Amino acid sequence: MITVPYQISKHVSVVTISLLLTVFIGCTTNPYTQRSQLLIIPQGYENQMGEQAYQELSNDPQITISTNPKEVDPVKRVAARIIEAAKHSKYAKAAQQFDWEVSVIKDDATKNAFALPGGKIAVYTGIFPEASNEAGLAAILGHEVIHALARHGAERMSQGLLAQFGMTAAAVALQTQGLNPQMNQLAMQAFGLGTKVGILLPFSRRHESEADYVGLLLAAHAGYDPQEAVRVWQRMAAKSEGQPPEFMSTHPAHETRIADLQQWMAEALPIYTQAAKAPVSDLPTITPSPAGRVPTTPSQSR
Repeated sequence: MITVPYQISKHVSVVTISLLLTVFIGCTTNPYTQRSQLLIIPQGYENQMGEQAYQELSNDPQITISTNPKEVDPVKRVAARIIEAAKHSKYAKAAQQFDWEVSVIKDDATKNAFALPGGKIAVYTGIFPEASNEAGLAAILGHEVIHALARHGAERMSQGLLAQFGMTAAAVALQTQGLNPQMNQLAMQAFGLGTKVGILLPFSRRHESEADYVGLLLAAHAGYDPQEAVRVWQRMAAKSEGQPPEFMSTHPAHETRIADLQQWMAEALPIYTQAAKAPVSDLPTITPSPAGRVPTTPSQSR
C-alpha cells in the first residue's frame, strides 16, 4: 500500500470531489446525437456574453454593417427560415426564447459567419463565394445556429474549467514525487499539451461535426437542398491553402466533413422531400482581396 502525506492527500481529495460534483451537476444530453455534455455555465450568463460580444462587434468602428439590400435581403431570408425551423426542432424551447438578430458585415476578405448564444447572427460578405447561393448559405447558417442552440460555447468553457481542475490535481500530485522545479515544469507542460490535444481539441472537432450533422437536418427542414452542403465544403476545400493535421485542429479535415455529410444524406434528403421548398437565388458576386485576413470575431468559426 502506498501512503501519501495527509496534507497532499487532502488537497487531491478536495480536487477529486470538486471534479465529481462538477460532472454530476453539469451533465446533460444532446437531443439529436444523445452525446453527454458537460454544462456548468448558466444559460442566462452565456446569453449575456453573446449579447455583449455582439454589441461590441456592432460598435467597432472598424466593422462596416452592410445596408445593401442585395447583400442583406438574401441573408435575412435564409436566416428567417433557419430560425423558424429551429423553433420546431428538438431545440424549440431555446430557439423560441432567443432574441434573434441578423447582421451582414461588409468584408469581402473574411470568409466567416457566426451565431452567438442568445441568437445574434452575423454573416461576412466574404463567405458568399463559398456559399454561392441561398441553399449553400442555409447549410452554413444551420451549422452556426446549432453551435448556439447546442451550447457548444458553454460546453467548451465548462471543459476548460474541468481541465483547470485536472491541472491543479496534477500539480499537487507532482509535489509528492520530489522532482526538481525544472522537471516539475516540463512535466506540467507535457500534461498541458496532452490535455489540449487529447481532450479539448477532439471535443471541439466533435462540436463541429455535431453542428454539421444537426445543421444539415435543420437546413433540410427549412426547405433547402441538403446536398448543397457537400458542394459548399468542396468549394471550401478547393480554395483552402492547407490545414494543420486533423488531430491538431479544432475542425475536422475538409475530406472528413464531406464524407460525413454524404453519409448523413440518407437522413436529410427525406426531410427535404417533405419540407416546403425555399426559393433559392444566387448570392451577390464579390471580388475579395488576394489575401484574406483572419476574422477577429467571437465566432465558433465554420
